[in-house]
This record gives sequence, structure tokens and C-alpha cells, in this order.
Amino acid sequence: MNDPLAFAAEQRGRFYRELDEFLRIPSVSAKSEHNRDTRRAADWVRDQLTGAGLKAEVFDTPGHPVVLGEWRGAGRDAPTILIYGHYDVQPPEPLELWDSPPFEPDIRDGRIYARGSADDKGQLFLHIKALEAHLTTRGRLPVNVVVLAEGEEEVGSPNLVPFVREHRDRLAADTVVISDSAMFAPGLPSLLFSLRGLAYFEIHASGPSSDLHSGAYGGAILNPANALARVIGDLHDDNGRITIPGFYDDIIEPSRETLEGIRALRFDADEYAREVGVTPSGGERDYSALERMWTRPTCDVNGLLSGYTGEGAKTVLPARAMAKVSFRLVPGQTPERVREQLERHLARVAPAGMELTLIELHGGRPWRASLDGPVFEAASRALERSFGTRPVLTGEGGSIPIVVELEEMLGANTLLVGFALPGANMHAPNEWFATDCFERGIDTLIHLYDELAGS
Repeated sequence: MNDPLAFAAEQRGRFYRELDEFLRIPSVSAKSEHNRDTRRAADWVRDQLTGAGLKAEVFDTPGHPVVLGEWRGAGRDAPTILIYGHYDVQPPEPLELWDSPPFEPDIRDGRIYARGSADDKGQLFLHIKALEAHLTTRGRLPVNVVVLAEGEEEVGSPNLVPFVREHRDRLAADTVVISDSAMFAPGLPSLLFSLRGLAYFEIHASGPSSDLHSGAYGGAILNPANALARVIGDLHDDNGRITIPGFYDDIIEPSRETLEGIRALRFDADEYAREVGVTPSGGERDYSALERMWTRPTCDVNGLLSGYTGEGAKTVLPARAMAKVSFRLVPGQTPERVREQLERHLARVAPAGMELTLIELHGGRPWRASLDGPVFEAASRALERSFGTRPVLTGEGGSIPIVVELEEMLGANTLLVGFALPGANMHAPNEWFATDCFERGIDTLIHLYDELAGS
């Protein structure tokens, strides 16, 4: 057999079994209790790459390991493709909201339910199987390939930039290909033109030296929970705009053509509400839902902690309160600049008798693509061959922190082509990946390597 597509179809059952193995590894990078699991996942990826026909090794870092795979048999004149993905996953909590255990994959109704199925284990796995299909049937790839798989994407990739800098020569590539995003709709593939950046903080409010009786001291002592709630509530005005002075000053607005393309896409608010359980009514009122998700910055509370939260009543005036607050950023904004603006804002609004402290967790810069050129055309042809329709151009509200750094350090263009579907519950309970997209995704990537060689 010398047909990679036929090989992929024949081996589909094995591919599903191997993905099941991968998804069963609870490689939660945010929790030290899973450090052995992240290492096990890195070794698993290395073994898969080796089995596919690449040379692969695992590199230790001060955090979680990096896996590097290489195949360079296409020759100097052939382009080199760097495939980036991550094997770490988000924490699965709250566990009680899962319909099946998060690390026991379950296929039902055409969906693979498991943590990491869509973000990003399942999509990284597509590339490994497409590479295997080429190398098994043809004995070679049409392009030189480097695979870079990290275990810290979900915690901000703190050790990846130093790794890329140290191994820049081995990672040199013409194009970076990333599958860690979603299609616009079922049957309608997408190519991404933008990613939002991220600035993530904890805001700590400190008041009395210890918790106090709310009856004995209430009214005389400022409650840190009340104060922090007021500070958080004032981060937006009634129209959904962020009130931090200067926050919007640095934004580079998208082009008119980009905005026209977004407005031409059909967005079904009712279907969206059915998927997420609520209508899209947040954010800045003067922009459409897609514009708000793809081209506008945000400020959101991701967690709150203060006082007594156990069963029953405890009349306590808490000494501390904490909020986890994240900002999604758009081109022109940087995490460093947003931190400066937020620090000044908190110093100005901190009430008397209350200390507000800012702790930075992690961040990443936003990214916007150049949409012309042979690489995008090659990807469009590959998607059309598998899905039977030309892809649409879309944005992504989330962040992939390493994209900008890879482009700058390697001098390469980036191609973001993802195969998850809207409503796949990435970062949420009941994460899923459609079996149809799993199968067509492998076929698309088989085509993509051929198309990139021709481009």
C-alpha cells in the first residue's frame, strides 16, 4: 500500500485505541500532584513519534518536559514545517459536572468525551498519525518536519521560550503549523487570522489582622470581601467597556476587510445560547458577538475566594479576599502594559484601610496573521479536499502564548488550522472532539503536507 489516505482509513480502529491511551493520562500541568503524569505523557508522545518514523527525544526543563521529533529526509530544497502542540491539559474540576469521568474516554453520539480530547491532545495526535501514514506507505515525507510538543501551554509556557532560544537551529522552519483551535461550524473548516493575548492576575485585598466577629466589628471595620467586590464591579461601565484609564489607547484596530469578513459570517445567537446555556449578552454593547470574541479585549473574573464557604452559617468578617482576574488582549496591547495600567488603577481606587496587592500569574501577546501567500492557499486546498468546501477566515478568542515568540525567534509564518467544533467545552466539563473531525482532520493533514511541498 502506498496511499496514506487508504492507510489511515484501514488503521482507524487502532488510531482510536491509541488516542484512548493518550487521553487516559491525567497530564494536568497546573497541579504538582500530576508531575509524574505529565512526564508519562511526554514519554508517550516521544514513543508515538518514534513509532511513526521520526527521531524523537524528551528534554527536561525546570518545569514539565519538552518533546522534540525530527524527520529531515526531504532534502535542503524542500520546505521545513514545525508542528507545535501541547500534551498538558486543564484541571478537570468541577468533577461532578462531567457525565463520564474526564480521564476515561467515552465515545457517544459521534463525540469523544475526555479532558484533552479537543485541547490539545486529540489535535496533536492528528499530526502524528498523518506523519505515520506518509512514512509507512511512502517511506518518506514531502517536507522536512520538526514536531515540538510541550507540557506547559495551559500554565503560560514559562519554559518554552528559553528552550526554543537554546535549540533555535534545530527548530528552524519555514512555516509553523498549529492545530489547537476550532472550526467555525460543523462541515465548515476555518483558518485563523488572529489570537487574543492574555494577562492573568490575582488581586488580594487585606484588611484586619485576622477574621473578626461580624456583629462585634461589623460597621466599624471595612470588609475586604465587600471592598474587593466593589473594585471588581467598577472594572466595567454600564456599556461593558473596561474602565481602567488608558486601557484602549494602544489597540491596533482590525482592517475594514477583516471586519467585513466577520460580519458576513452567519452567527446564530439561538444556537449559541443552546450550546452554552445563555445568550451572548456580555462585553461591549457596540460590537457584534463575533467582533467581541475575536477583535475586542476583555476583563473577566475567573475565581473568587473569601470568608467562610462551608456548610451552614458563620458570622465572620474575613480578613482577606482574593480574585483571579484575566484580560484577553488584542494587537497593540501587551501583558506588561496592562499590568502597569491595572496597578495604577488599583492604587487609585483602593479604599482607606484596605491594601490591594497585585500578583501576576502569566500572560501572552496577541497575534494577527497575514492572510495572503502560498501557505494559506496550500492549507485552503487541503481543507477543501477533505471537507468539500473552502475554509472561512475566523478569529480565536483564546490564547496560544508561544505563537508570537515562535514567529519572532524562527522568522517563520504561522498557520493555525484546527478541527474542534464550537461548543466543544474546552477548559470545561464534558470536553469533546467530534469523531468526524478526528477522521477528516487526519486526512486534511495528509493532504496539507503534500500541498505545502508544492507551495
